Amino acid sequence: PVIESAKIMKDQHAYGLSRKRITISTSGIVPFIEKLPENIDASLAISLHAPNNELRDEIVPINKKYPIDRLIKSCKDFVAYYDGKRNITIEYILIDGVNDSKELALQLSKLLSGLSCKINLIPFNPFDGCDYQRSTSRNIEKFKNILVDKGFITTLRITRGDAIDGACGQLVGKLKNSIKGKNLIAHRTIS
Repeated sequence: PVIESAKIMKDQHAYGLSRKRITISTSGIVPFIEKLPENIDASLAISLHAPNNELRDEIVPINKKYPIDRLIKSCKDFVAYYDGKRNITIEYILIDGVNDSKELALQLSKLLSGLSCKINLIPFNPFDGCDYQRSTSRNIEKFKNILVDKGFITTLRITRGDAIDGACGQLVGKLKNSIKGKNLIAHRTIS
């Protein structure tokens, strides 16, 4: 469905968007990434959020099926398909005390060395019932500066809507089961 939707977005008889306006985002489903260039000319964003398998297994469970080394190889192959003329966007949500340390920033820079990419740092948006918190401004800035010093194009997403619990990732915390009053979070098992 994702590739078909992107094709409709590009179709001149539908939305007519250029490939530069279409970005396919994935948490790291390697077979999908491997097939992507053959099926649609679009940009690619990877929700990475951790630079090693131990941490990524915890916060991005799909990593247990497609570990980081396979993911990064598929990203390098994606860039190579376009003769290095395409960057990948690496999305990295910063969670206080979880994935925002100097050591992890250095691990991330080492992991991504040799990959044509830009890094988009995203402050975590806490929601009711979640134990995670947003990294401090100081830690975010330190993390960003390490990546910039290592030569990476690094952006920091500005958080909008968090004052009304409408920022990215917060709405899931508001879903309530109207009968039982329990928070609902949809989980999908990938086999």
